[in-house]
Amino acid sequence: MQHQTTIAAIATPPGRGGVGVIRLSGPQAYAIAEQLTQKALPKARMAGFRQFLDFENEVLDEGLVICFPNPNSFTGEDVVELQGHGGPVIQNALLARCLELGATAAKAGEFSMRAFENGKLDLVQAEAIADLIDATSQAAARSAVRSLQGAFSHKVNTVLEKLIHLRLHVEAAIDFPEEEIDFLADGKILTLLEDVQHSVAAVQQSARQGQLLREGLQVVIAGKPNAGKSSLLNALAGIERAIVTDIAGTTRDVLHEKISLNGLPITLTDTAGLRETGDVVEKEGIRRAIKEIEQADLLLLVYDLSQGDDPLQLAREYFEHHLEPKRLMLIGNKCDLTDATAQIGDFQGFRHITVSAKQETGVQSLIEAITAHAGFQPEEDTFIARTRHLDAMKRTQHYLAEAHEQLVVFHAGELVAESLRLAQNALGEITGEFSADDLLGKIFGSFCIGK
Repeated sequence: MQHQTTIAAIATPPGRGGVGVIRLSGPQAYAIAEQLTQKALPKARMAGFRQFLDFENEVLDEGLVICFPNPNSFTGEDVVELQGHGGPVIQNALLARCLELGATAAKAGEFSMRAFENGKLDLVQAEAIADLIDATSQAAARSAVRSLQGAFSHKVNTVLEKLIHLRLHVEAAIDFPEEEIDFLADGKILTLLEDVQHSVAAVQQSARQGQLLREGLQVVIAGKPNAGKSSLLNALAGIERAIVTDIAGTTRDVLHEKISLNGLPITLTDTAGLRETGDVVEKEGIRRAIKEIEQADLLLLVYDLSQGDDPLQLAREYFEHHLEPKRLMLIGNKCDLTDATAQIGDFQGFRHITVSAKQETGVQSLIEAITAHAGFQPEEDTFIARTRHLDAMKRTQHYLAEAHEQLVVFHAGELVAESLRLAQNALGEITGEFSADDLLGKIFGSFCIGK
């Protein structure tokens, strides 16, 4: 797909820097660059030093020009990069001059979308570009690179090929009913179908790890005042991020800290102590704490072991609607003030861990418990994945299960074929083989300008 417009954008982050890059893509990219420099452009992929001129031929800036002819460019179109100085004033002036010469300001993600539309990369690879830019850990960055290089796409396409092969067998069984062999009952189609189901499940498991790497885990620390919540945040973060005092109600607001636990990105949130209070400021802090609790992936209820509290009773009081073992951990703190030892166990069906946040005793065991609770087991070949990928695979599994039932229980070839068609469509959404325009707009609209 060749677009009629030529787009331009600043491709480097805002702010001061040694170099700032303006990117042009489209049929007029070369012409605009020639008008801007008033000189012939350098050879393809060769850097040439040029002055960048305004409409009165006064020098705006100077720097390097690099040309990438179609189709061997990032977008598949003619692309020019102007590498000038990295100040916001000069960068905006240079971009404005490109727009005067006929370029259109690029929308968020428009360069990547053109690359997708021109077959330079599939949808998973395009998303991996944004994920690589936004990676918050080394593991997430490596996984994004693997997706960008096609690891995720290859796994999905391999399953798609198996699914297409299966559909051919089913369609043949339907189209040639006069054959003496009953293809639907001979076991081959069932074997192929179950193989596809197992393959989707394997990719799904890897994708779950990739989703955790990309999106991380929202962990909220909550409990009574002076239970040691802020001390626990500091121990997990490895720095004194939160103020710790013996005065109840020290934490009045929500405090967020982004950390990595055994490679798993975590947004750790410390909250105000939960209690009845007449203090207006503290009351607002508690309201915000409750809001964070509502949105948490995992709640850590911290209680003081030396006070003899029943943690599950506190949980019922604070988290009436969130008493789920998959969302709640009970953390007995200040074991150094009691006869208790740092250990991991269960308390009436909930994970129970005793620690001393102040002494950092048992903290490593808590870290391991959090990552295990999230099901985080990254492998060397983990690729980055998004919620929409998991949703597509969930629907694929649903349609495959339908096909399995229609085959085994009802022996209905036409219904098997229809379920397999829907499964292929759902799986194809991942790489963009079957994707609605509004979905594409939403995905690329989340990218940064210039990419």
